[in-house]
Amino acid sequence: MNLLNMDSENRVVLNCGGIRHETYKATLKKIPATRLSRLTEALANYDPILNEYFFDRHPGVFAQVLNYYRTGKLHYPTDVCGPLFEEELEFWGLDSNQVEPCCWMTYTQHRDTQETLAVLDRLDLDTDKPSDEELARKFGFEESYYNGSLNWWQKTKPKLWSLFDEPYSSSGAKIVGIVSVFFICISILSFCLKTHPDMRVPIIRNITVRTSHNSTAWTLDKTQTNAHEAFFYIECVCNVWFTFEFLVRIFACPNKCEFIKSSLNFIDYVATLSFYIDLVLQRFAAHLENADILEFFSIIRIMRLFKLTRHSSGLKILIQTFRASAKELTLLVFFLVLGIVIFASLVYYAERIQANPHNDFNSIPLGLWWALVTMTTVGYGDMAPKTYVGMFVGALCALAGVLTIALPVPVIVSNFAMYYSHTQARAKLPKKRRRVQPVETVRPARNPGRPGAQPGGPRGGPKSLEAGGPPNKSNMKQNMTSTNNGTSKGM
Repeated sequence: MNLLNMDSENRVVLNCGGIRHETYKATLKKIPATRLSRLTEALANYDPILNEYFFDRHPGVFAQVLNYYRTGKLHYPTDVCGPLFEEELEFWGLDSNQVEPCCWMTYTQHRDTQETLAVLDRLDLDTDKPSDEELARKFGFEESYYNGSLNWWQKTKPKLWSLFDEPYSSSGAKIVGIVSVFFICISILSFCLKTHPDMRVPIIRNITVRTSHNSTAWTLDKTQTNAHEAFFYIECVCNVWFTFEFLVRIFACPNKCEFIKSSLNFIDYVATLSFYIDLVLQRFAAHLENADILEFFSIIRIMRLFKLTRHSSGLKILIQTFRASAKELTLLVFFLVLGIVIFASLVYYAERIQANPHNDFNSIPLGLWWALVTMTTVGYGDMAPKTYVGMFVGALCALAGVLTIALPVPVIVSNFAMYYSHTQARAKLPKKRRRVQPVETVRPARNPGRPGAQPGGPRGGPKSLEAGGPPNKSNMKQNMTSTNNGTSKGM
């Protein structure tokens, strides 16, 4: 009997979320400085009638927590979200780093998800129209907005910014976005077509030549060709729009420092500035001998294609995928460079072992090009080994190239799939989430000896006017209903 009494005294009942667990107090003492190791009957959640401790927490996580006290191994339940598991461990006073290695990868997936969602928040992929309060907070007009003292410029500035920088904020912004995309496409198309031979105008000059009869004659000579004059006017119209759009955006932006530091805005104003620099050079430096090389700097205008990322979330995700996969891309380039140097050297010496009058590999730098196109499986065929040893080296180079590219590419593809799937999920989620009401504290029972006390306690019986505040229709109705119920029960 004494043994049974000692065993019952050492046992403790834990009720977590309606599920009762029974264990020994010595089990809970295995992990000190935790919530369960400091249980006493003086705690508020102890029920002396049922002789149990009640915790209004997640019962599924508590089963793993209690198992951790029993076995010393903390496992992660697969049917629980990671942040919820971390919150429960923090409540019980346990360290989340004690999760077993078999569950660690599954447990840490939510951290990658949270990082992905934070990146998508920075990309600003939401296409919904922002509210007036959000715009005022973005531009720093909170006080004036709440006070109702916004001036004309404070009201116009957010609208201009939304009109020219957020294509999905309104119908007018969509029209401005379509116009911007139109001019970008026309500018790129004009930049490409003006290099076509049929679109260029030859420059012909008269030169004097001396004939065999010691006389002079005039002849026509074509020195060079210039783009048709129509392309110049097309570029002028496009750059007028780009200049106007850039000026409006820089005057209406919330923060000019962040606006200038943005890579897309940097491309925008450098490309626009290059057009005006080109005009100045054509006016004052056209007579220089190597003036044609200055046209090379106009290639920066084609970088305007990156401005389309403001209108396409897919391009933003693609660029972010390359940023997130920088380590894998660096690893891929390193492997390629390593293989290119090795196989270029091998094929150079392999082609010199046997007699080879048609040797294409006269130096190792020439072999670098062959190794590059072979490892990337392009294979132009302009250079090829002729000896058997060189062919064997070429086969090894092709196989090594396939394996080198195949290893890091799935990581890059998985990053893109992760960003794209989260973007699609965010688009389907409701923007306004339901708020959970706070838990109302239970009013303690009044002392019956005090004046104005009502029988029934906090869980039952009518409330007095002193306890419930000033009388109103709802309180009076509730009191009448409670009184009627009490009368009917007494009868």
